[in-house]
Formats: sequence, C-alpha cells, structure tokens
Amino acid sequence: MLNTATKSEAPGTEQELTDGFHLVIDALKLNGINTIYNVPGIPITDLGRMAQAAGIRVISFRHEQNAGYAAGIAGFLTKKPGVCLTVSAPGFLNGLTALAHATTNCYPMILISGSSEREIVDLQQGDYEEMDQLAIAKPLCKAAYRVLHAQDIGIGLARAIRAAVSGRPGGVYLDLPAKLFGQVMNADAGQKSLVKVIDAAPSQIPSPASVKRALDVLKSAKRPLIILGKGAAYAQADEEIKSFVEKSGVPFLPMSMAKGLLPDTHPQCAGAARSTVLKESDVVLLIGARLNWLLSHGKGKSWGEAPKKFIQIDIEPREMDSNVEIVAPVVGDIGSVVSAFNQALASGWTTPPTEWTNAVSTKREENVAKMAPKLMNNKSPMDYHGALGVLKNVIKEYPDAILVNEGANTLDLARGVIDMYKPRKRLDVGTWGVMGIGMGQAIAAALETGNPVLAVEGDSAFGFSGMEVETICRYNLPICVVIFNNDGIYRGTDVNSANSDPATTVFVKGARYDKMMEAFGGVGVNATSPDELKRAVNEAIKSGKPTLINAVIDPAAGSESGRIGNLNPQSVLQKKK
Repeated sequence: MLNTATKSEAPGTEQELTDGFHLVIDALKLNGINTIYNVPGIPITDLGRMAQAAGIRVISFRHEQNAGYAAGIAGFLTKKPGVCLTVSAPGFLNGLTALAHATTNCYPMILISGSSEREIVDLQQGDYEEMDQLAIAKPLCKAAYRVLHAQDIGIGLARAIRAAVSGRPGGVYLDLPAKLFGQVMNADAGQKSLVKVIDAAPSQIPSPASVKRALDVLKSAKRPLIILGKGAAYAQADEEIKSFVEKSGVPFLPMSMAKGLLPDTHPQCAGAARSTVLKESDVVLLIGARLNWLLSHGKGKSWGEAPKKFIQIDIEPREMDSNVEIVAPVVGDIGSVVSAFNQALASGWTTPPTEWTNAVSTKREENVAKMAPKLMNNKSPMDYHGALGVLKNVIKEYPDAILVNEGANTLDLARGVIDMYKPRKRLDVGTWGVMGIGMGQAIAAALETGNPVLAVEGDSAFGFSGMEVETICRYNLPICVVIFNNDGIYRGTDVNSANSDPATTVFVKGARYDKMMEAFGGVGVNATSPDELKRAVNEAIKSGKPTLINAVIDPAAGSESGRIGNLNPQSVLQKKK
C-alpha cells in the first residue's frame, strides 16, 4: 500500500488514489534514499514537506549549489546517489554546478529539479522561470531524464539511480515538470509502477590475462610505486587494498582524498617523498587515480627522466591511454581487481629491492624532520604552518573526525601537513579544484556519518558558502569551522596604486567571521595564536556544538595561487612609465 494514498468516491464506487508527489516519495523510499538536500520553492515546496512527513530527512540549505555539493559528497561517502532537490531555472542552474562537479569527480548524485510546463517552454511563450533544463543539463552530467507522466515516475527514478552508480559513477539530472506532481492515478497501479533497483552497480570482473600482465610488469620493477586515488577510497575495498599494498611491499602515494586508506604514518607511505617517488619510479600502478592535471598528465618535469611504465586499474576502459601509454590496463571495479591481485600474490611474491624502499623511507624521514620545527612555532599572528601543526595533532587525537578542506594555500599546505589515519575522512575540492564545497560537504559528512567534522577553510573559500553556518546551527551539527583569515585572497597585503578602491585580492582588514556563527546561536572564537587555536578546536570537538574559529593569520603569509601558481598566466609586458 502506498504510504499516502487518498480516497475518491463516485456513485456506487470507491477508488484509492495517489498522485505524483506521493509516487516520487515512495519511489525514493523504496530504493533506500532517506535524505534529500534541498532549497524549497516553486514547484517543489510541498514535495519537501511531504517527504519530511513520510520519514525522509529533508535538509534545507540557503543556496542550491551548497545543497548540491552536500548531495555529491554524500554519494561518495555512502555509494548511494545523493539527492539534491531544487526549484526551476535559476535554482536548477545553481544546482547544476554541483552536478557537473559530481560527474567530474565520479560521485553518484541525482539533481531533481521542478520545471516549467513543456507545452509553454517548447513554444517559448514565457512561462514562470521558463527554461529547457533537460537540454542544458545533458552535456554536463552522466545522464539526464524527464518524466511527464505519473506512471513513469518509478521507471524514471530507477534509471537515474542505475545511471548514477553503475560503471564509473557520476551525476544524473531528473526533470520533473510542475504539472507532474498533481497528476492522479489509481493507487494500486501506482504501487505496481514503482521499481526497486536490483544490483545497480554489479561487479566488473577483470580478465585473468590483464591481471597476470599487470603483476608481471609490477614484478619486473626495480623502483615500483602505487598511487591511490579517490576512486580507491570510494570503492570501500579497504581491507583488500591494505592487504595488497602490504603484501607487495611497494611504496604508495595517496592522492588527497585517498589519504587514510592506509595511515599516512604507514612505513610504506611515500606522501612526504612525493617529488622523489614520482621522478625516480620506473613502474607506476594507478588504483582509482587518473593521470590528469593533478598528476601532471603522467609526463613532464615532475615525472623526471627515468622511463616509466604505467599500470592502471579503472572501471572505465576509455580512461586508459588518456595521456600516456598504459602498458598494463586492468578494466574492472577496484574491489574485484585488487582481490584478484591478492589471490595471485598468494602464490609467491618478491618484494621490491631494499635499495629503493630504503631510499624512499630516508627521503620521507628527512622531509618530515625538516617540516617539524615549522609546525611547532607559536607565532602571533599565526603563519599557516603553526596553525596547521595544531590541527595535525587534533586529527591524530580524533582520527574518526572528518576533515573538510578548501582554499588555496590553506588547501595546499593542509594536504601535506595533516596526516589521516582512516579512509574517507578527508574530503576536499577534488578534481576540478573548485572553491565553495566547504559548508555543503561538512553538513553532509556530519549527517551521513554522525562523526564530528573539522572544516578548514581559507577566508576566500569560506565566502562561497559561508551563509550555511545558519544551516549548521539550525540542525545543531557537530561541525567546527576554522577559517584561516589572512585578510584576502592568497594574501591580504596587495595595494591598489590606481585609486582608493581596495586591491582586487584584499578583504576587510581584521574581519571577525566568528561573529557570524554567534549570530545564529553557535559558538564563535577569535584565535590569534596556536595555543588559542588548540584550546578552541579541542573544546569544539568535545562539545559537539556548532563552532566557528576565526584563526588570525599573518596577512603576508601565503603565496600567489598556492602551489598551482604556474597555471596562472602572467603578462610579459612591462607598464610604460
């Protein structure tokens, strides 16, 4: 029986009815989707109210883009599609940025948007928020569907779920015109029209030949390296991956969201020797990582002069040879592939030469020792390293806490400084390197896991989603936001010599972001030293209260564009005097 059926009586008959609102809700519940991230408005306001009444958790944000980032990271954490619900046209466009972000990062997500009526949109007659949303969404996501008839709601949602999680996961758009919600049909027929998706993401078993080829290449290496990407973290094949890395004896380099699959303090971890292992390795095994810009496309100066052979595990065959030749492609889901690797290793395996593993360990220890004094300084105002040294120790003490991280310098330095100890505990900007993911991801992480969340934000990055501190307070979430406030983008010291306007990268001097959190009933703290920061963060984690710490950073700290300044074009012309 549908959970919200109504009755209609005619002479001599009595019929139980349902409508589009209830069919959408029942289809979501049937498929285990119990949380919606949304911004209410026409035509989906009542859908949100009714979903909440039916037992679905509906989390209302202040901006659709932040709701979308929450849905995307929920998909990453749970392997179920996160659902973002928006209004039509402008709200849809706001959510579309997050949908494209989810697709680029391979997060399963469904953007459901109300839309204007087809007959008016297609004739361009000027309906309320008129827009052909399906056409706009198609190029930016994995799949896009529109449902026009109530009896097709079950099929439409089933297709969206399957598309989002099967193969390489990604974002899916589902267009629901306003008129659909009010369509009425027989309740029994409505119930029969719903579809429970079975085996939405079936295992993709690798061919035995590809497994043998890959391990033969790895075995031949004198200086092998394993690179773990966020795809490896998404796979939730944690024990299989750990077993393979340790049995193989190969040094591993975790990409930022793969940190913690094995602890960053693991003896095989080469995170602190990144430059060395990229340049000097001869065989590189990629597990859930792509040779995109984050890895310099697998070539160039950062990869050194040593000839490289690449082995790649990916569920998408078209990823192979995308930038350089992959001599041993292994197509399959990561869990199945690594399991097959482990079975093959059981018959005997020779670990890499100790000359190589010792060289990596020595370089790692040297770099860690060099960094240690920087992390222990107690300057006021703080520099990045002094502040991050505090947060490094907080995560060590609370390894189940989830770290959300964004910014330029704040992101770049935190990625290298803060060790992670458990999988899927570090969430950040991902493949695109966008800013604005912070509050949305923090909210979803707290809701989906129940763990405390530490969101470490640059002051510029926080500006993209800062109003969501009200959402954090409204739902009383255990989130501690730390803003590295150096009065500007990159630095707060730029000067405009042309007129009295502030320089383009400079913010209000001495801004007190902590007052924002206080305004909504949370805890605000202004920290001017590492000692003050330490006390404030520890208190926030222990209390579980929504907290925002304004960490005062020296305005001169930071570098232009962070570690990717080489991507920022510079004029070669000198201004004439």
